[in-house]
Parts: sequence; C-alpha cells; structure tokens
Amino acid sequence: MIKRGSITKVTIILFSIYFYIFGWFSHSQYGLLQRYFYPTMLQTIKKNGTLNVVLINSSSTYYLGGDGKKGFEYELLSSYASHLGVDLDITVANTAKEALELSRDENIHITSALLAKTTQNEQLYNMGPAYLEVQEQMICNRLLYRASKFPKDTQTLSNLKIKTPTETKYSTTLKELLSEDPTIVATFSDDASIEEILAEVASGETDCTIVDSNIFSINQRYYSDLAYAFTIGSRDQLAWVLNTDSSGLKEDLYEWINIFTQSGELARIKDHYFDNNLVIDHMDSAMFYKRAKTLLPKYVEFFKEASIKYEIPYNVLVALSYQESQWNKNAVSPTGVRGLMMLTLDTAKTLKVVDRVDPRSSIIGGARHLRELMDRLDEKIVGEHRIKFALAAYNIGLGHIFDAIRLAEKMGKNAYAWQDLKSVLPLLAQRKHYSKLRHGYARGSEAIKYVESIFNYSDMLYNTPQESK
Repeated sequence: MIKRGSITKVTIILFSIYFYIFGWFSHSQYGLLQRYFYPTMLQTIKKNGTLNVVLINSSSTYYLGGDGKKGFEYELLSSYASHLGVDLDITVANTAKEALELSRDENIHITSALLAKTTQNEQLYNMGPAYLEVQEQMICNRLLYRASKFPKDTQTLSNLKIKTPTETKYSTTLKELLSEDPTIVATFSDDASIEEILAEVASGETDCTIVDSNIFSINQRYYSDLAYAFTIGSRDQLAWVLNTDSSGLKEDLYEWINIFTQSGELARIKDHYFDNNLVIDHMDSAMFYKRAKTLLPKYVEFFKEASIKYEIPYNVLVALSYQESQWNKNAVSPTGVRGLMMLTLDTAKTLKVVDRVDPRSSIIGGARHLRELMDRLDEKIVGEHRIKFALAAYNIGLGHIFDAIRLAEKMGKNAYAWQDLKSVLPLLAQRKHYSKLRHGYARGSEAIKYVESIFNYSDMLYNTPQESK
C-alpha cells in the first residue's frame, strides 16, 4: 500500500516536470512567433530580396560610367548586397544634405552621405561601421606658387579666395578659419558641389577650397592645376547612416566589413579609385612611337579588317586601342575590362566576343561596338562629328551623350556639332544640370580629353611606319 506522503511527492515531481516542459515549449514557440511576426531588418531585407540605399551622384560615390555603374561607395554596397544575396536598389541624391533627408524614409536601409563617424554624428544618426579614413585638406591652384601666395599652413591664408559648399563640414572648417583670420575672402555656395568648386580652383576662378583627401585624390587626375597645400585637423572615419531599426543589419555589416577588409577586397577597391599611380600619361609621345614600332605591327591586319568591315577610319581604331590599352593584349583594369579594346564582360557577351584577350576578337568586337554607337546617333550628326560623339559614348556611355545633346538643344547650341557638345559636356558634372538629366552625373570633361587624345594619336600615326593602309 502506497503511503499518502509518497503520492504527494510523486505528484509534485510530475507537476514540476510538466511545468518545465510546458515553459520550455512555450518559450521556444514564442521565439518562433516573434521571428515570424516581428522579423529583424536583416531578415526583412533577405525576404524581400532588395537592399535599399541612398548614394550621392558624384565621382567618389556613384555615377554611370562608360562601362556601367561605378564609384567607390557603389562598389562597396554592391559587394555587400552580393554577400546578402539580394539586389541593390539605389536612390540618388545630389548632396549630402539631400542624402540625409532621404535617410529618414523607413524603407531606406543604408545611406552614404560621406559622413564622419564623430561623437556628435553618432548622437544624431545610427552609424554603421567605418570603411574609409579621410582627412580634410586645403587644395589650391598651383599657379599661386608663381605669385608667392601659395599657403603653407592656416597662418598663411590672408586675402586668399576660399570657397566651399554650404552646410557641409568643409563650410564649418572655413568658418573656423575665418574667425581666426578675418582677411580670408570666404564664399559659401548653395548651388555648387565640392567637385564643381574644385574645377573652379583648377581654372583659377577661386584660389582654394577644402576637401577630403579621397575626393581630391580622384579629381587630381583630371585637373593638373590642383595642388595640395596642407592638411587640416585630424583623420576622420567615414561611416554609413543606417535605418533607425537596423536589427540584425548593423551586426552583420560589422562582421562583413571585417571579412571584406581581411580578404584584401577593400584595399583593391581603394587602390582603383584613390591611387594616382593608376593614372597613365597617355600623351607620352616617346612611348607611343616606341610601341608603334614594336607592338602595333602584330595587330595591323586586324585593325585593317575591322576598319573595312565597320567603315571606321583605320587610324581612329588604332588610336582608340592605344588610348584604352597601349596595345597590350593582356591589359586588364581593376574593374575587369580587358584586352586591346578594353571591353567589359557585359559588352563582350552582347558582341559575342568569347575571348576578350584574343587580339582579333577584341579589335573586331571593339570596332563593332563603336559602329553600333555611331548608328544609334541622330542622322543629323555627320562626318567626324559622328565619330567623336561615338568615341565620347565609348568612354562615358551613350546615355550621357544623349543627355548632353538634349542639354545643348535646351541651351540653344548646335547639338549636332562636336565643338558645341564640348562646351556642354563639362556641365554634366554640375549638380544644377545633372540633377535634371536622366542619367545623372558624368565626367564630361574626361570624355573631351579622351576624344581629343585619340585624335592626337591618330595624327601621330602619320609619322610612324604604319601610315600606309
């Protein structure tokens, strides 16, 4: 016979086990319900298959190049989207101020506003991991050297014209300098971007400006009259602004950026955009003539074949190839364009070029691509104008050329003449213009140099043994 006390103890033990199992089961199910009804931001992004980002339309961030979407920030975020296995959806801003305003949209996950990860900014925004170290620099026109006015430090800025965009960290720095030296001729622009102001400095319209080191590094390639004067302040770490609800996303970004850095990929992208050693002096005539004698003869028959097949002047095709690859059949850029005509993978697929480093395939493919660009232009663009328009499109993309044509028409210029288009192309880098154009920001000045360089090489060919075709 079982005693009453024993039954009580057994009952208590059974109830304890029951409540333990019930509690464990309830907790686990609650966790599942939480994840189902209240998914993290990261889970939502993966479920929807899209990472929504805001990028500023500029050379240091995001723009449409001749071979597609480009920009340091774009490549980083594109790599992160690939890591997540989702598409990258880009909302374009024209200024950092506009980017921050767009970041308030609850559907935006990451905003690149070139914002430093300072204590003050971290109080205002939900900042992600740092990805680039920069430093403010005073950049001036090198011709100030001749007038013995080139500044050496903050104490030698008297009477210099210094200009920055308003409501930026650069304008804040300039105001601090102005408080120390009231003789500085300071200008704060509501309309001009920092890149437009750098162009003004290069032209001598203003003496100096303040800009981050990464932006100067890119623009130094295109404006030979820009010169570094001195560094201002300490180094800053740039970081993205995240959605106020960044659950799961923020932790994953930190983990990814560490892996991306350790893999060497971050350094590779930095080198491509900010290392001036990548810039080649294409107008080195001695090297041109040397290669015209040693390398060009290997490919002459292919250039002649392509010239006849696609009705493009032989010299233009040869010069285009030198501009692109210096007649190096194995040439490859950090972005993956390859071969004598530096075709992108997508362009090669469209042209059915299987091997981009095969000399004949590359030359025939590049010539066909140039011909297709020429054929897509308005029939009113004729002769050499047509070739130059197409070459500019080969460099920055046909969409930007169409934008320039429309802008030229709007300004009352001859939209079918290269000389008039040349006066409009630089405007594609000015916010007041590109913000209203379909394809946005473009380095129109670079396209001009590109085309004129090719025609210079074309003329130089007449002085080499290759002039007979």
